Amino acid sequence: MSHTIFPRQVRKIVVALCGSALVVGALPVAAQAASCPETTLIQPFAKIEEKEKVTPNYYSLVAGGAFEAGETAWTLSGGAKVASGGGISALTGKEVKSSLELPKGAVAVSPLTCVEPNDRTFRFLDRNESGNTTLTVSVVYEGLTGRLNEKTVSAATGKELAASAVLHTGAHEAAKLSGGFASMSVRFEATGGTARVDDVYLDPRMRR
Repeated sequence: MSHTIFPRQVRKIVVALCGSALVVGALPVAAQAASCPETTLIQPFAKIEEKEKVTPNYYSLVAGGAFEAGETAWTLSGGAKVASGGGISALTGKEVKSSLELPKGAVAVSPLTCVEPNDRTFRFLDRNESGNTTLTVSVVYEGLTGRLNEKTVSAATGKELAASAVLHTGAHEAAKLSGGFASMSVRFEATGGTARVDDVYLDPRMRR
């Protein structure tokens, strides 16, 4: 899949790693299924990753992660909503139809996604819409207490919804605790001004 890439604004990633300890709780029976379902794989970040001088990865869209009408809904609170527009997509070079809008204090949590040990990374598009916007991005696992690999990200400035850094799911740890795979949600919280988020993708390495 080819995409037009518009010039990106300089973005800052705050690399402070917050608490990531897990406490094992009662794991659901569903986590003991034979394997995760097959997913459609594409290379949406191909041109971006070529510029980053890395081999383009294959990704699958997290459920509802394009925030389009008819998709599986996320759990939204604190004023979070799916709104029209949101900026120019770094993946297509075009204005997006809709995206996730997160005012300060708002929280959005994705539907559960089945992950295996090789589902180690994810990335998305984000943009600072107003204020000094930061996003706290974390991974939550069903049956486990606590969050893995919580990071604070300064949203991209300018008119473009720009690609985030590659973030880690911690699936290799969670899957070991649950017998081979686990159910994961991605959680976004706006801790500055208003942010826009779109195109949340999981990289299922080795599942192709």
